[in-house]
Amino acid sequence: MHCCVHLFLLAPQCSQFKMAAGENNSRPPCLGFSIPGPLGNGQPSNSAHSAAAGNGGSVGGPAAGAQSGPRRTNPQPGPGSAEGAGAIVGAPPNAQNANPQAVAAAAAGAMATAATNMIATATSNASAAAQAAHSALPSAPAAAAAAVLVYREPVYNWQATKSTVKERFAFLFNNEVLSDVHFLVGKGMGVQRIPAHRFVLAVGSAVFDAMFNGGMATTSTEIELPDVEPAAFLALLKFLYSDDVQIGPETVMTTLYTAKKYAVPALEAHCVEFLKKNLRADNAFMLLTQARLFDEPQLASLCLENIDKNTGDALAAEGFTDIDLDTLVAVLERDTLGVREVRLFGAAVRWAESETQRQQFQPTPENKRRVLGKALSLIRFPLMTIEEFAAGPAQSGILADREVVSLFLHFTVNPKPRVDFIDRPRCCLRGKEGSVTRFGQVESRWGYSGTSDRIRFSVNRRIFVVGFGLYGSIHGPTDYQVNIQIIHTDSNTVLGQNDTGFSCDGSASTFRVMFKEPVEVLPNVNYTACATLKGPDSHYGTKGMRKVTHEMAATGTKTCFSFCYAAGNNNGTSVEDGQIPEVIFYT
Repeated sequence: MHCCVHLFLLAPQCSQFKMAAGENNSRPPCLGFSIPGPLGNGQPSNSAHSAAAGNGGSVGGPAAGAQSGPRRTNPQPGPGSAEGAGAIVGAPPNAQNANPQAVAAAAAGAMATAATNMIATATSNASAAAQAAHSALPSAPAAAAAAVLVYREPVYNWQATKSTVKERFAFLFNNEVLSDVHFLVGKGMGVQRIPAHRFVLAVGSAVFDAMFNGGMATTSTEIELPDVEPAAFLALLKFLYSDDVQIGPETVMTTLYTAKKYAVPALEAHCVEFLKKNLRADNAFMLLTQARLFDEPQLASLCLENIDKNTGDALAAEGFTDIDLDTLVAVLERDTLGVREVRLFGAAVRWAESETQRQQFQPTPENKRRVLGKALSLIRFPLMTIEEFAAGPAQSGILADREVVSLFLHFTVNPKPRVDFIDRPRCCLRGKEGSVTRFGQVESRWGYSGTSDRIRFSVNRRIFVVGFGLYGSIHGPTDYQVNIQIIHTDSNTVLGQNDTGFSCDGSASTFRVMFKEPVEVLPNVNYTACATLKGPDSHYGTKGMRKVTHEMAATGTKTCFSFCYAAGNNNGTSVEDGQIPEVIFYT
């Protein structure tokens, strides 16, 4: 122990000795023990099972007050070279004028005496290494060779090679130099021992500041972090020491967690930006789950928009079945999913199969319904065709018999019975809804006898029609059954329809009747809007207009509708008066 202290104190003298001898400063420094403390140059080791050099590091065992362990040595010139002779530790300044052989012998004798004293105080755990050192000391050349293997000078004047503060702090990253705390990061065999500097951490993180300087500051020099991944913690330290961002697809989520835990919002922002740039349909559900977990509403919103645009691909992705129930519910609640309802049901069944396995249930229909919970009620079965429902959900066993009968009645009879499932159409379009009204005045008494009200129209730009506004009863609150259609006039092809109903309150207002899916309408093409109502006499419109222009307030986009008479059975509706007063659309 005295030898270690003596060598540390003489290190500056050694440097002076070399400079007096006219050596080049770029050559390897003089040899010495790896002294723990501010000038120690112990090589960084991230293994928790390696020697804890920062906690002592002397060759002696516990009796010497330090932990023992293997140390790596820097390559140094051999004892026979001129530089090796000039690197003798502890040589006095006037040794440069002495006989080289006498100086070497004196130094070797001093080393032999110190090593012998250390051997005498070593514990049984270090006895084998001590005996090996003792057997190597019978002569001065042998002692010098042993010194080359054991001694090493501390890192000296490294600051002079770093021209900026950033470079100097970056040098200290994951480095034992000046370190005053170690973190044991990870758990099990994956634990890594990472050196750090309290001051740097406290400057970069309020959490670390409280940990080291708060009212209940820790005094421990080793801190265990079993809930943090080593790669993520190193990425955090890299950012705190140098502002460098090192994240990738494999580490971004664990780094985001670590940045949030230690309150480093700048690194959080980098992680979120990385996720935004790499957001795709095949990872949207996985990222949505993580965004909700880490309370990142902006990222969650982007994930949902991506799912809206690419619903089919997102549902088919492997990660979809790994999401949690709350995320599944959040998606199924949306009105903007761009996929048919029967595919949503199929995806929900796939998720339920995976969830029953996670909960170690048998994948029976009853258990699938059990794990789906509220999500099942968010499937909009009334939006399916009767063929889709009969081939899939009706035979799945997930729905109760009562629910199956009720839905079949909904598909086949009028008036339609109420069902326990949402019948509001989903619209995969974004932006603001628009509508045009083609009548200037409302009158009373328009009758119905099973004939469709029809009106032809065309537009000047591509739009998506999502529904019609229809007039209701003149006799007070009433329910109507109605079938609405949009037909391509030239080919007589039905492009969209819905057999549904609506309730009115007896006023002269229009009442919304929506298609199951948006109907694409192309510019300068003739289409026929049809509505077949079953119910009492209603209001109707007069003073109709042949052209109606709608302008979006936000964008200034103008959509011009042109209306004309639909020949044939039209229940009296024309450009001048009749039903179908309103067209609801998105651009």
